[in-house]
Amino acid sequence: MNKSIDAPIAPIIPLNLEKHQQLRVDNYYWMNQREDTQVIDYLNQENEYYQKMTAHTEDLQKSLFDEIKARIKEDDASVPYLYNGYYYITRFEKGQDYPIYSRKKLTLAAEEEILFNCNELAEGHTYFNLKGINISDDNIWAAFAVDTVSRREYTIQLKNLLTGEILDTKIENTTGGSTWANDNKTLFYTRKDALTLRSDKIFKHKLGTPNSEDVLVYFEEDNTFSIGVYKEKSKKYIVIESESTLTSEFQILKADEPDGSFKVFQERERGLEYSIAHYGERFYVLTNKDDAENFKLMITPEFETQQSHWVELIPHRDDVLLEGIDIFKDYLVISERSDGLSKIKIQPWSASEPAYYLPFESETYTAYTGTNIDFDTEILRYGYQSLATPISVIDFNMRTKEKEVKKEQEVLGGLFDKENYIEKRVWAPAADGTLIPISMVYRKGIEQNSSNPLLLYGYGSYGTMIEPYFSSIRLSLLDRGFVYAIAHVRGGEDLGRAWYDDGKLLTKINTFTDFIDCSKFLIDQNYTAPKHLYAEGGSAGGLLMGAIINMAPQLYNGIIAQVPFVDVVTTMLDDSIPLTTGEYDEWGNPNEKEYYDYMMQYSPYDNVRVQDYPNMYVSTGFHDSQVQYWEPAKWVAKLRVLKTDQNLLLLDTNMEAGHGGASGRFEAIKEVAKEYAFLLDLEGIKK
Repeated sequence: MNKSIDAPIAPIIPLNLEKHQQLRVDNYYWMNQREDTQVIDYLNQENEYYQKMTAHTEDLQKSLFDEIKARIKEDDASVPYLYNGYYYITRFEKGQDYPIYSRKKLTLAAEEEILFNCNELAEGHTYFNLKGINISDDNIWAAFAVDTVSRREYTIQLKNLLTGEILDTKIENTTGGSTWANDNKTLFYTRKDALTLRSDKIFKHKLGTPNSEDVLVYFEEDNTFSIGVYKEKSKKYIVIESESTLTSEFQILKADEPDGSFKVFQERERGLEYSIAHYGERFYVLTNKDDAENFKLMITPEFETQQSHWVELIPHRDDVLLEGIDIFKDYLVISERSDGLSKIKIQPWSASEPAYYLPFESETYTAYTGTNIDFDTEILRYGYQSLATPISVIDFNMRTKEKEVKKEQEVLGGLFDKENYIEKRVWAPAADGTLIPISMVYRKGIEQNSSNPLLLYGYGSYGTMIEPYFSSIRLSLLDRGFVYAIAHVRGGEDLGRAWYDDGKLLTKINTFTDFIDCSKFLIDQNYTAPKHLYAEGGSAGGLLMGAIINMAPQLYNGIIAQVPFVDVVTTMLDDSIPLTTGEYDEWGNPNEKEYYDYMMQYSPYDNVRVQDYPNMYVSTGFHDSQVQYWEPAKWVAKLRVLKTDQNLLLLDTNMEAGHGGASGRFEAIKEVAKEYAFLLDLEGIKK
């Protein structure tokens, strides 16, 4: 690398920000002006600096890209599933970036009907994402949604599947989600607030009518809630879902009566969370009612939906998180989590048949139910994978207990053998005595002698669990001697709801200290050393990265922070920014002094100080609607002025993308190749 290249220094334009009689001075607040040429110039300067500083790794990036791409089966296809008389398939063709959605009538031997070839639809766009395909019950109409900017603002369109005609109808500024009523001509969809991008309106569109005549069905006035609309698996009800972090409310309408009025299932009560599933003449309610923090399952008659009528079916358990259910004619399938691992329980409706769990014997893995649309079947489709085991899609006969592996992910090249890798789970003690699980994978033959490069991944927010999943891409690190580990820190829901509650609001700092304690444990156990330890996180995981390098920068040689949420206080004080108001129950509302003071203790941008920092690769997307580009841009600018080391500090802004990065599957690999080249270069690994 050429350290003689001058890094861009952003202009300092101080702005005084006062709250609760406390003054903050933000020297880079000006960066949030998206259309300002000074902002664009600065981002381009940072991109140019990144290109110059990494020019010596371009060949390595290319070889990594070629290597990763060579493992991927390009002409791949999903396992077909049968729905309403058609088998639906998603497939890729060799050399193509985007999926093709198709279906076959009644049998897989039937002629393929192309629904959407995204490679053709994406022509002329630097970003393209199609989602929300929804087929009417008569199999004639498809609603679908497209985003060509990467701000998750989707335009819904309608296609006649008999003629192939895409109607002129374009419903803009939606979430992409929609659902057909049973009359095959009424489409319910969700719209966003134009400024905050909060999903707050449900509309009803009639085929053959202009958009201007669409009827507003529901407006969510509470700006801490977001909403959506869908049809129950039974096809009997259209459902409007309103949710905040801690509270939920549902409304139901018979799908045969689309012009009727929605009825509230159970009025919202702060702290009451529930979800519903309809079958027969009952609703099944997954809820935390009566302090059931790990949730329980209740049932209620479909015409008596208030909680006073709910009857317990599966009780709350202190050591088991009830995550979800799948209902079949003869079986109830229960997704649970205990001891940090996912479990699938089969519960026959018949009292004469015993319940049982699917057997999973690995030390660390993830299992989950798949696409199970048919009520009248004894076949459960589920997925299974681990850090060393490729993804399998399995059909399991719940009556005979026989299973059929419908597909296992192929890793091309002939070099991969899962027996060449060791995967394990270890437990790191936190400062308060809590044991934090860490999932790990590495090649056989690696010794615990402190010389191994190790990449530690973390997230720890929103109750999201980072599962020990398989990645053929990751093999490019493992086969070069890296250990890969996931720290299942508090703030996720890995060990139950209490695990989440202990890592949010006024306990959020546990997330950061847990990750630091996991890092110390891995060093103490000689898996690695500070000069070989790297950390990675994105979005709220980027917040984690920002916090740990302020708190314990000496533990890490390098940091990868993807679309990092680092300007916590300023963002959470600005309710015009997308998603802010809906996050008060996650982070707290800094308009209240208690939360403001607590956030100020950890907000990465506000806590940058004069000290040494690790090498850093920071990436963002100019059109990001979840973490605005200016957060990482301001953070890097402040770090450049205050850090006292000569380590790398790189900001890489994709000027065409948003929160999820590039849209094409191969373009996305190029972004990973940049990250891996950054790590390998720091380790002196040239090939």
